[in-house]
Amino acid sequence: MALEKAIQSGAPVIRWTRDRRTLPSIAAKSLHGMSRLIALLCLVPTLAWAAPSQLRIQGSNTLGSALVPALVQGMLQARGATAIEQRPGALANEWVVRARDAQGQPIRIDIGAHGTRTGFMALAEGQADLASASRAIGDDEFKRLSGMGDLRSAASEQVVALDGVAIVTHPDNPLRQLTLERLSQVFSGQVTRWEQLGVTGGEIHLYARDGRSGTFETFDSLVLRPQRLRLSAQAERFESADALVAQVVADRQAIGFSGLGTLHAARALAIAAGDGPAMAPSRALVASEDYPLSRRLYFYLPAQPTPFAQGLATFAQSNAGQAIVAAQGFVAQQIVPVAVAPLPDQPPTYRRLASSAERLSVSFRFQPDSALLDTKALHDVQRVAGYLRAAGKLRGSVVLVGLSDRKDTPGRAALLSRLRALAVRRELARQGVQARQVLGLGDALPVAGNMQWQERLRNRRVEVWVDRSASE
Repeated sequence: MALEKAIQSGAPVIRWTRDRRTLPSIAAKSLHGMSRLIALLCLVPTLAWAAPSQLRIQGSNTLGSALVPALVQGMLQARGATAIEQRPGALANEWVVRARDAQGQPIRIDIGAHGTRTGFMALAEGQADLASASRAIGDDEFKRLSGMGDLRSAASEQVVALDGVAIVTHPDNPLRQLTLERLSQVFSGQVTRWEQLGVTGGEIHLYARDGRSGTFETFDSLVLRPQRLRLSAQAERFESADALVAQVVADRQAIGFSGLGTLHAARALAIAAGDGPAMAPSRALVASEDYPLSRRLYFYLPAQPTPFAQGLATFAQSNAGQAIVAAQGFVAQQIVPVAVAPLPDQPPTYRRLASSAERLSVSFRFQPDSALLDTKALHDVQRVAGYLRAAGKLRGSVVLVGLSDRKDTPGRAALLSRLRALAVRRELARQGVQARQVLGLGDALPVAGNMQWQERLRNRRVEVWVDRSASE
């Protein structure tokens, strides 16, 4: 006020004083105060990023590096959120997604992608609301998390995408296929030169995901452990799938493994398991889980999930969520018809079916040593019924083909394959689907071997065929 009066009176302000302080000192302090105010205003976005998290996701790098952030942003957009931003987190392979909801309130979602095992650990320690996983929960993890409910129930264990562990080489490598047994010898260090595989190239350079990765645990369980082998100590390990594939593409002598979503310019080999044919990791063969190194990608939720955790899982299962899955390079679970070529080595009934019908892009699989559908199959029942309803083929157009692993008792494989097909017919009937025929073809069309329990599980399946001409 005194300064204003001095200005109004025309007094030389440079000489105006108060408590012996000159204007320059007052101006300096005013500027200092203004600087502090500006600094505080600049901190507002930072403080908002540091706000409490509504959803904490920890787990798989395969999912968390791109798919989970994309699903999170898709869910927020579907909810009418605005100002959606994504920034790197405090550590590598961490992200923070921030937005404002329809009422203008801030939302913060934290994503960590350090490996499937870390997701289950974070759930157990109360540091995550949802775990992303590129393999099924293990027995020890299941027991440790028993206080959160049955994490193997259909509500808690949700398959959000399918993927194939692809065996990748340099694009100029002439090798085209390997058996699982030979593959295990390569990655255990028993086979060390490309010449031992019938091609030129010298020493084999091994690249593998790190021990926390669900991709590695899947590879280990499907390739190395069945042969009682371990990964060679010479393998170079990677936390990031993208970094591994980039190194393979840059190294003519390299072989590695990764998910379909990160193949980029690498060459993927066809893989043969047991009595099954060599199969490339095509989307159709991964969707049906016939490809030997197919795998499921999961969300695991507690029995009483937070609203945002449940919302993300629900969105991931929706058509919009599955479209994001496909856009990110993974295999979506949307049902599509697939033409199958009749082949001479197929049973006559199967050949006739292939000539007149199309196979749907799903195979129903079962709980171990049971005719009960597994958690993915329970969701697939609804997807298949929805597809048939939209196509006008709910009644009289569906043929269910049951297939089994090999059994020692004559006729047992055919019986069990038919019983499993009847179990699928019963579940589909509850959704309004009336199957025209149920077949049990036993062990006629294996997609894997018969020595390991994982192989036998893959052979126990039910295919869904739809007559091309049938419609209501």
